[in-house]
Amino acid sequence: MHKALTNKRPGLSRLLLAGILILPFLTSGHDDPTRLEQVKQRGSITLLTRNGASSYFIGPEGGTGPEYDLAAAYAEFIGVGIDVRVADAFGDLGKLLDGGQGELIAANLTRTPSRELKFNFGPDYDQAETIVVYRRGKSRPRRLEDLQGINLAVIGGSSYEDMLIKARENLPELNWTSEQSMGMEDLLLAITDGNIDATLVDSNIFKINQQFYPALKAGFTLAEKQPHAWAFAQGDDDSLVQQARSFFELIINDGTLAAIRGRYYENNNDLDRVGMFQFMKQMRKRLPPLLPLFQEVASVHNMDWRLLAAMGYQESHWDPGAASVTGVRGIMMLTQRTAKQLGIADRLDPEQSIEGGARYFLRMHHRIPARIVEPDRSWMALAAYNMGWGHLEDTRVLTQKQGGNPDSWHDVNQRLPQLSQEKWYQQTRYGYARGYEAQQYVNNIRSYFEILVWMDTRSHPMMVAMTD
Repeated sequence: MHKALTNKRPGLSRLLLAGILILPFLTSGHDDPTRLEQVKQRGSITLLTRNGASSYFIGPEGGTGPEYDLAAAYAEFIGVGIDVRVADAFGDLGKLLDGGQGELIAANLTRTPSRELKFNFGPDYDQAETIVVYRRGKSRPRRLEDLQGINLAVIGGSSYEDMLIKARENLPELNWTSEQSMGMEDLLLAITDGNIDATLVDSNIFKINQQFYPALKAGFTLAEKQPHAWAFAQGDDDSLVQQARSFFELIINDGTLAAIRGRYYENNNDLDRVGMFQFMKQMRKRLPPLLPLFQEVASVHNMDWRLLAAMGYQESHWDPGAASVTGVRGIMMLTQRTAKQLGIADRLDPEQSIEGGARYFLRMHHRIPARIVEPDRSWMALAAYNMGWGHLEDTRVLTQKQGGNPDSWHDVNQRLPQLSQEKWYQQTRYGYARGYEAQQYVNNIRSYFEILVWMDTRSHPMMVAMTD
């Protein structure tokens, strides 16, 4: 079980105060404590969820994900901490809730009539369409009839399967594979690899993952927008549900909900797809005034300035004022927590940002076993810089278990995407991670680094112009 400490979020001081003011009115009037009172006595609430980009995973700085962030804010609202219990399969979430292993399910759960009979739902906080996804270049499915006779797979026990069961009443030849242990990203990867032809997915989940699966495309909308809500245990005690209603009303009105959702659903990072034209343009426009800083900081820390500059381009396109919806800022896109740990006072100051990026990279670099030599040592440090040290170690362990060399970047790099595949991340200590993102991150930086090395060692006219 993962114990998490929450970060402060917009308006949460008001949320906490509002929650305290509401508490006196939630007394049960009975000798037995309410579920809310039990949670407060224990000091924490347990979230039941699934590993995945649209719900919960462990990032470089701990627990993260859209569902986790909302649940952590809710825990802070009622004045407790948060624990996380990750279900092995989607169908296990209800069993865990019924068994008292947690207080709420937050996993992009669709409110459906059948589920209304099983759970006590909180308020709707999001909605999404159900779409059919297939591989580009294949015949596009445009209606339900087109799903007959193809290799279709969906998550077992999900609302997607409920839709297919209903559709089969009129289409008896409609068949599919019910995957009990696979996550959504496993299914998306299976389509990419040609192992299945199509799957069903919520539109918001596909939006998060589409940039990492460019071979996939939406075929048609199977169901119009349906609400998402948290599920609580059935019964007369709805004290936690009442708090959830007050919580969502507040965060909808003050913008906190939009801010949390925006961190994930509106953050379309396409730096890894920037072409040579854009790179050359920024070399002429933004790199010249920053070049002395990259060289000076690199010299102090005995680094290659070209690698440091490549990192800066991947992070921000060498924009000193860069900022993202996730709160990272500056040329090296440092988080506030990382900057504080490194003693960086102003993330928007180019020199301080580059200094912070160099020191954080070296922190990862120094943890790599001494037997691992360059350049593999640096590539592994970059992967850890992006996704966290624990996830790098998980990948190296998987590499060794599969007969690869955990000290070889080539072997480790091949297995990074496995961190988003349930079959593999269930075997790791730190669980799900966007390993494919770290893979892209390192590959991009290597490309930019090689361009800078090529230009620098050949006294390219653009490089000469910057040093005159």
